Amino acid sequence: MPIFLRWLLRLGPANPIAVRLVQNASRRSKHNLVRSGYLAVLILVLLWAVLGNTQGGEVSYRELASAGATSFAWVAYLQVALICILSPVFMAGAIAQEANPRTWDILLTTPLSKLEIVLGNLLGRLWFVLALLFASLPLFALTQFFGGVPGRSIMASYLVSAGAAVLVGSIAIALSVSRLVGQRAVFAFYVSVVTYLATTIAIDAWLRSRGMGAGVNGSGVTVVTALNPFLALRALLSPTSYPVAEPGTYAGVKALMFETPVRAWVWGTVLISVFLVLVSTLTVRAGGLRQIASGASGIPWYRRVMGLGAKGAEHRPPRTVWSNPIAWREAAARNATFWRILARWSFIALGAAAGIAVVVVFHTGVLSPADFRFVVRSVVFTEVFVIALVAINMAATAISREREDGTLDLILTTPITPAMYLTGKLRGLVAYLIPLIAVPVFTIGIAGLYAFFGQNLREGGTMIAERVNTGTVNIPAVLPEAGLIAALVLVPFTAFCVMVGLQWSLKSKGTLGSVVGTVAVVGVVSGVLGLCGWASGADMPVIGPALAAISPASLLDALVAPVSRMNETVQEAGLTTARVSLAIGAATSAGVYIAVVYAIHAAMVRGFDFTVRKLAGTK
Repeated sequence: MPIFLRWLLRLGPANPIAVRLVQNASRRSKHNLVRSGYLAVLILVLLWAVLGNTQGGEVSYRELASAGATSFAWVAYLQVALICILSPVFMAGAIAQEANPRTWDILLTTPLSKLEIVLGNLLGRLWFVLALLFASLPLFALTQFFGGVPGRSIMASYLVSAGAAVLVGSIAIALSVSRLVGQRAVFAFYVSVVTYLATTIAIDAWLRSRGMGAGVNGSGVTVVTALNPFLALRALLSPTSYPVAEPGTYAGVKALMFETPVRAWVWGTVLISVFLVLVSTLTVRAGGLRQIASGASGIPWYRRVMGLGAKGAEHRPPRTVWSNPIAWREAAARNATFWRILARWSFIALGAAAGIAVVVVFHTGVLSPADFRFVVRSVVFTEVFVIALVAINMAATAISREREDGTLDLILTTPITPAMYLTGKLRGLVAYLIPLIAVPVFTIGIAGLYAFFGQNLREGGTMIAERVNTGTVNIPAVLPEAGLIAALVLVPFTAFCVMVGLQWSLKSKGTLGSVVGTVAVVGVVSGVLGLCGWASGADMPVIGPALAAISPASLLDALVAPVSRMNETVQEAGLTTARVSLAIGAATSAGVYIAVVYAIHAAMVRGFDFTVRKLAGTK
């Protein structure tokens, strides 16, 4: 075999690291279940979309082609969503395992080259994501029988999904090689991916609402379309409602982004991935960016900038311990390092500044009342989503992490009872999260107060004319009581997320399994409650707003857009009745969440000893 060909094979298919990862992971039943579930979801959605878009009896070829095109669009969007969800899960092992310095010490003693180490980790873990794409190819081919789906669109949708998977994988490998992160960065990585997607979609919607997109009315692709796989796919599948710019309208990079956003997304992901692989290759044997930045003194650059010495100092200021030491430890340990303190208070400061900035921009007339409502909704939704993910991550690792490092065994030798231990965990985590919860509460609260008191302060007022029955009524852009009602539900809901995370953390062997289980449970519960609240609030008179308050998503939407979200109640009984019903529903929902938290806590206390003994010694 030629030497050059053998060198190429060792970079890819014959790479020892890639072969090890594929062989070991292929034997796990969990991966088989993920692939089966992935295909099952796609099949069910395709079947539901085809049946839902065709009427009974004899169907014409035109109707069948239209149903096929609609079904393909649904499945294509779902595939990109599943790839964006599953890629961080499959790539999390690169951060959680190879980020361990001992693992790198072993790898660096092998005769593998720097490029072989990096590409082996990337291709070995990326194989499982790409296998999902190849497994769904026959399903997409079936849509050709219905007509209305060009083969070019199918291949382009696969390129969009593959680009997202490759980009996520390259970022994960770069984080692993840098040695700047550890196992705790897995969830932060996942949150960053989701936050980026949500933020770019919100920016795109705002730009199009201002007429800053392509097309005649400015409602087409925007500058961020090529930066988001969902938006790039929308430009491919919805050329009428989301048009691209006419060829020749722009030049250079702008032409690539506005005229061919799918091509821009694919090439952008490839170039960024190649850059990250090259940087990782250059730094992998130098100890990663962490060692390079630390210098010869061994003190990280950020500690030198802050005037801090190396870790492990023998003295620190004394601290006041709470009556429940577990609660104090859980809350205080989260602020034990410079970066944790900086991350927490940066979120609080930036969130508060963003809320004030939105109100100031609205006051100066840059934002219309409708745009103000949209921006407030987007900011608050994003903040609540991030806080929920942070709560899930912290709670899901609170007990399993202590089991892994042996701390739980030491705690069980003390007089601390299971009830005190679990109550302390809950209290400490909620106490840590309350300042974070205050950010969206402050944002929507200050927006509501300004919408109520600033009617005469802003030129044009702060009201929005809404059609109620046969007349028009001026409604505040945000309800003035929004801050109080939001706080009433968000704190118990966060406690519910924490309690579910603690339950999974108690019965799971490792941190990664507990995080995945908690995300699944909270996601399903929140999704079901959100859909029910969304539909009930708009379609059921009087009692609908109360039911809408059961989910934070539908509650916040009702506070920002009361007429559209509580339409039936507003039309029949007026806005005042809807607001009273919403407040009563919020108080009831808070009681329901508290009752669920108490029930889970009681069940965990009863089974605590049995569960801990069953998993004793698990690492």
